[in-house]
Amino acid sequence: MTFRIRLLLVVAMLLVGLPLVAQQVAPALPAAAGDEAGGRAAAFEPEAATRAYLASVSGEKRARSDAYFEGGYWLQLWDFLFGVAVGVGLLATGVSRRMRDVSERAARFRPLQTLAYWVQYTLLTSLVLFPWTAYEGFFREHQYGLSNQNFAQWLLDQFKGLGVGLLLGGLFVVCLYGVVRKLPRTWPTWGAVTLWALVVFSILIAPVYIAPLFNTYTRLSDPVVRGPILGMARAQGVAADDVWLFDASRQTKRVSGNVSGFGRTMRISLNDNLLNRCSLAQIEPVMGHEIGHYVLNHVYKTLIFAMIVIVVGFAFLRWSFEAACARWGAAWGIRDAGDTAGLPLALTLLSVYFFVLTPVLNTQTRVEEAEADLFGINASGQPDGEAQVDLMLGEYRKLDPSPLEEALFYDHPSGHSRILMAMKWKAEHLAEAEANARRAADDDRRRGFSPESAEKWAKQHEPR
Repeated sequence: MTFRIRLLLVVAMLLVGLPLVAQQVAPALPAAAGDEAGGRAAAFEPEAATRAYLASVSGEKRARSDAYFEGGYWLQLWDFLFGVAVGVGLLATGVSRRMRDVSERAARFRPLQTLAYWVQYTLLTSLVLFPWTAYEGFFREHQYGLSNQNFAQWLLDQFKGLGVGLLLGGLFVVCLYGVVRKLPRTWPTWGAVTLWALVVFSILIAPVYIAPLFNTYTRLSDPVVRGPILGMARAQGVAADDVWLFDASRQTKRVSGNVSGFGRTMRISLNDNLLNRCSLAQIEPVMGHEIGHYVLNHVYKTLIFAMIVIVVGFAFLRWSFEAACARWGAAWGIRDAGDTAGLPLALTLLSVYFFVLTPVLNTQTRVEEAEADLFGINASGQPDGEAQVDLMLGEYRKLDPSPLEEALFYDHPSGHSRILMAMKWKAEHLAEAEANARRAADDDRRRGFSPESAEKWAKQHEPR
């Protein structure tokens, strides 16, 4: 995440589905499960089954994923520190004040002045932070074998993101500064309402206008896969007519599904990695998870939570901005809260707020993801498919953290937590789980899927 659009993305990240992952071959379950149907339900032990799944990930793969994910803890810190350094640097050197002066000479209309400042700010901070962005988003991803893009392809996506930041971020900044200037006494309240409305707007348009800039979305046509997904949706009261497929393999090897938008723009989507690398027993709990987000009204609940976070954030912003301006405002050339020269200060203060709030934001998202996990298992009846999905987290997420580590750093339940939940469900629904797995295997044969075909497809889409 770049500092230039932290205000937009920190809130928006709460409102979109985050990736789920999958794999096609289940490890052997512990012998305690037994071989005779009559004794299996009594003998099945969720803890032992969970340990067997986790043990199937080799030491080398486990060490690699742990290093990648634990390195992400430090990246969060460095992202924050670099953002603060750039913001303070723009203020202390007088660059922000000069950009304000340039924008005022370029236009007489105040909204255009604000937009002109935002363009200068976005381009300059993007350039300053580009080396770090390239390391974090391209070189490090290739180091761990997670990216399918060459540098030119990655750079093109960065330019697209920059364009979105200029346009959508410009809309945010113009509207917010308009509120601050028109309502100098009550701007924290009305600014919070305005920002929340803008976030709702961005989430509404994202599936139709933003996501297609980065990936191609088509309606899933394979009836063998499409039928069970729509059947799950209709059984849960979702009047779904389509499932969307997008070409994530052009960017990454990660397997995912998501729910995006809301109201008429809400879409349930899966990526081509999931479709081509995974069995139906694995696809179904992933898509059941996404249907769960819809049925459980997580988008709307998260919007309410986001409103609380934004209101408190704007109260903090007013207090801290006034305190900072009282001490350094004259030296930095900041006239008042409505002066665009103070934008780096405002974004720096908000980044402090969101950084401190990270465990709270993670917990809120993690709770909703756990609810969707359980919904997906109930809807699909595929606990082993869910466990196999969770094991692919081992490619980029630490599978078995300590409870404190999970509480602080995880915005999804850990692999251990998810697999244990699935195995507890299986212990109570053993016959149903086995029947569902057999039915999904039959459907896989109908669509021509096999572990060999999945492996062949994965090799054709290996990271470059």
